Amino acid sequence: MTKLALVVAAALLLPDCRRQEAPKPEKEHDWLQQFAGEWVTSGEAVAGEGKEPVKLNGTASGRMIGGFWATIEAKSEIGGNPFTGIMTIGYVAAKKKYVGTWIDSMSSHLWHYEGTVDAAGKILSLDAEGPRMDQPDKKAKYRDAMEVKARDHLVLTSAIEQEGKWVTFLTVDYRRKK
Repeated sequence: MTKLALVVAAALLLPDCRRQEAPKPEKEHDWLQQFAGEWVTSGEAVAGEGKEPVKLNGTASGRMIGGFWATIEAKSEIGGNPFTGIMTIGYVAAKKKYVGTWIDSMSSHLWHYEGTVDAAGKILSLDAEGPRMDQPDKKAKYRDAMEVKARDHLVLTSAIEQEGKWVTFLTVDYRRKK
């Protein structure tokens, strides 16, 4: 039996489950609503020291699931190859942290995020650990930051920690489709 089937069966068979009120999203979940919508993206990725940046153009589609989770599906082309990436972001009140995942069509690694929103409520910083780009058998620390510039403008930056400093390797500008 699948997990979904077990949850549905429990909800139907156990009287206490039917009487409980469903949890409501909190203000931190509401903050994620800013990612919902259709976006046009442009940006650049640094392929390595001394190499020319790679230009990126594409689209992204963001939506909320149950008021608790934001999902953003990005589509682009990198070096002539189609690219799709999917980000999930939610908030865990017990941890007082945003959590999420990232998967994409050019990697088999499932990224796990954990982070916070800054005091101004403008930048969501998400930390992760994963394979180094130059040495996939070794691990590195990464940070994705989604900055809310305006209601219709977001900027994503991705950085890797190298020798105790954060080095940005990707910047993507999101503009809401009108």
